[in-house]
Amino acid sequence: MIDTAVRFFQEGGFFMFPIAIVLIIGLIVAIERYVYLSAQKITNRRDFDRLHQMIAKRDFKGALNYAQESGTAMSTMIGFGLQRLARRQGREDIEYAMEEGLLDVMPRIEKRTQYLATLANIATLLGLLGTIIGLIAAFTAVAAADPAQKASLLSQSISVAMNTTAFGLMSAIPMLLIHSVLQTKTNEIVDSFEMAGIKVLNLLSDGSGTRSGSAPTGQAASLSASSAAPAGALAGATARTPA
Repeated sequence: MIDTAVRFFQEGGFFMFPIAIVLIIGLIVAIERYVYLSAQKITNRRDFDRLHQMIAKRDFKGALNYAQESGTAMSTMIGFGLQRLARRQGREDIEYAMEEGLLDVMPRIEKRTQYLATLANIATLLGLLGTIIGLIAAFTAVAAADPAQKASLLSQSISVAMNTTAFGLMSAIPMLLIHSVLQTKTNEIVDSFEMAGIKVLNLLSDGSGTRSGSAPTGQAASLSASSAAPAGALAGATARTPA
């Protein structure tokens, strides 16, 4: 496979160089996105487990501070909801805040992945363009050649011109496959955000007596009847760490 690609590159002409540049850019993007998404999957899971434990223990002040200090996508989304909780707002407001947090982190998760599909299309089109230009040059050269050598010269020229299309497809197909893999990983991370948001909302509402659209009075939204954390402590945490 490598020997074939080298031969195509050597015999394909000028357009092999832009196709190779597109392939290198695509590989750089693919490696960067794969490493980033893999790291995000691990850190988001870690932060969710940590925040889930703190919220379950009604340590809202600690959870808010942890979310703001962590800076990961998961912590950012949950932190938006905890800030609304500290202001004694209801479930709907907390849910809207976490949706806002999800929209805030989505560009970081999805950026540059779509470039791979575009680069694959560019590599294919450059290969076709190189072939067409090579065929034009071949027919032009054959027109002035000896009639006895026209068939041999034409077939040889067409074979060389087709190398750009072959190399373009060899570059495009792996990029499309990698794009599909990265898109799947991105969708899994987005689904994990939505699931985490639902779990946090249910945990905050569990035993709190908070109803959708109504703000609790006297205590923070997720305080249970047996918890002793005053609402003023959480409100103080918001004052020190503004949204």
